[in-house]
Amino acid sequence: MTADALTVPGQDLSVRLEDIRSAAELLDGVIVKTPMDHSRALGRMMDATVHLKAENLQRAGSFKVRGAYVRMARLSPEERARGVVAASAGNHAQGVALAAKKLGIRAMIFMPHGVALPKLAATRDHGAEVVLHGSSVDESLAEAQRHAAETGAVFIHPFNSTDVVAGQGTIGLEILDQNPEVDTVLMGIGGGGLLAGAAVALKQEAARRGREIRIIGVQAENAAAYPPSLAADALVPIKGAKRTIADGIAVGKPGEIPFEIIKDLVDDVVTVSENAIARALIFLLERSKMVVEPAGAVGVAALMEGKLEELGLTGDQAPKDIVAVLSGGNIDPMLMMRVIQHGLAAASRFLRIKIMLQDRPGELSTISRLIADTDANVTGVDHNPIGSDLSMGDVSITITMETKGEEHSQQVLDNLRCDGYDPLVIS
Repeated sequence: MTADALTVPGQDLSVRLEDIRSAAELLDGVIVKTPMDHSRALGRMMDATVHLKAENLQRAGSFKVRGAYVRMARLSPEERARGVVAASAGNHAQGVALAAKKLGIRAMIFMPHGVALPKLAATRDHGAEVVLHGSSVDESLAEAQRHAAETGAVFIHPFNSTDVVAGQGTIGLEILDQNPEVDTVLMGIGGGGLLAGAAVALKQEAARRGREIRIIGVQAENAAAYPPSLAADALVPIKGAKRTIADGIAVGKPGEIPFEIIKDLVDDVVTVSENAIARALIFLLERSKMVVEPAGAVGVAALMEGKLEELGLTGDQAPKDIVAVLSGGNIDPMLMMRVIQHGLAAASRFLRIKIMLQDRPGELSTISRLIADTDANVTGVDHNPIGSDLSMGDVSITITMETKGEEHSQQVLDNLRCDGYDPLVIS
């Protein structure tokens, strides 16, 4: 089956290259054609040319406005008069709110209690009415659908819509226009709208030019619904999902429309660890000067975690020209602070140790000197003389410090152990 003839019996789930070209015309002058940044650091790491498609610099901070605008621009006058409703904890909310403002449509967005304040404020600033409901996106989604059924407002789904998929697919056309030599593209998957649309655009346009492009989807391993769904050739919901910092792609079940495209056109789907995502976010901040949310950094995380090698893409099979899509940059500053700390720890540049020692003058001074001798920078000390694991006359010292990497952290630990101390690394 090819993408330009994709259908499901009894239901039109078709998304064709011409649909994406038509969506691009609708979006002309509405969205930003985001830049393609050449990453020399990643290129050296991969022994290839690596570019970053900076969709984190898109209007409203992510790719979501592409699909939301196309879906809403195609509403009839009667549907527009009824208004639209959506549910989201972040990017989809802002995309719908911005699109509604551009089109002059009334928008109501349901968001869960506890949503990050910057995302709440940004959605309201775009002119949408925000209703806080429930403690999760699923609860907000159920209320949004109830509201749509009760009032007649048009529900704007974040990914399970052919118009949304076509709108998101315009990013694939931009990638080929900006980098005609690309042979491998990586991007995150939540419900699958972005990956599905980009896959249609990239595969069909590349085939028209007589070339092939490998497309790799990336999910956080703590919230990965696509690998089991693809294995079963059915929509399999996540069971016992864990928390992930990549909340933007933490979707419980694939969308039917994206899934039918992805299983047919996407070459591989891989998962990445929480540590890899955090390290990628730090890397993008330091080396590319890019503020990217965790969900937007998973493509880079896959490169840094060696996922191409795991797929056997080495030697003659190794990609020569890679694009990783940075799908969004809407990160709450408080989350960023925690992710940065987590990423530094994962990269062994942030070391926290606990040491039991006798409560006598000079002990802390000795430890400080041993750490200073290794040129580590102490950023915090916690002195605790009380605890069930302490003997009479002992104290527990927790020391937080900045280090230069794994080798330097090991040097700090070795220096303390050589002097008779027994530091315990705290994660």
